[in-house]
Amino acid sequence: MAEAIRLEKVNKYFGDLHVLKDVSLSVQEGEKLVIIGPSGSGKSTTVRCMNNLETPTSGKVFIYGEELTPKNARRIIRDNISMVFQQFNLYPHLTVMRNLTLAPMKLHHKSREEAEKLAEHYLDVVGLTDKAQVYPATLSGGQQQRIAIARALCCESRIILFDEPTSALDPETIQEVLDVMIRLAKEANTWLPMRWALPGVSRTGSSSWKTVRLSRREHRSISSPHRIHRECSSSWERSSDKQRRRTL
Repeated sequence: MAEAIRLEKVNKYFGDLHVLKDVSLSVQEGEKLVIIGPSGSGKSTTVRCMNNLETPTSGKVFIYGEELTPKNARRIIRDNISMVFQQFNLYPHLTVMRNLTLAPMKLHHKSREEAEKLAEHYLDVVGLTDKAQVYPATLSGGQQQRIAIARALCCESRIILFDEPTSALDPETIQEVLDVMIRLAKEANTWLPMRWALPGVSRTGSSSWKTVRLSRREHRSISSPHRIHRECSSSWERSSDKQRRRTL
């Protein structure tokens, strides 16, 4: 099995703030790695270093054995990685269909017919075939995030990064996005979702899921999907208790 991503002693500073401290991890092709941790521990920064949205202050990032450098990063990211953002980042002036076909046509040089067939397929996968010709502003938050997932899939990338894909959603719409992610997790892509996808992880029953927990001091690995769920559930309970105490 090929190594899809490797981070070696990655450090990231924002001014005097040391966000990532010697982060090293490895993700094999087909694995689903969940990154969890408290706010400010560097989860999003870690993922953004993987696709060159952030440049590490020190350390190395490898994608399928190639180290990211200023000269090759754009090519490597374009050829291998897609990303689903917290805030959807759909183009508001383009229809759903144009949002889905833009990257395959511009970056991967597919014909319009090929790109539209891909878009139709993945719209069906996420259950939104009837939304192809509407604009993002007419969709709910959950629908927009499902469109964003379909857009990432249309690029047919080997790696898909998810930056807390349900954190911007209302509780009522979180489950519809999780249901789509759980179905798609059975496919071969290498995935890196953030902690907000975790309620669905224990339902996959798959040994291809593993997790890394980031803190402000260290990071460590947890292997079992059920253990991930237990660890995250206890973390949420502690967070909820703190919030309740603040309101008393």
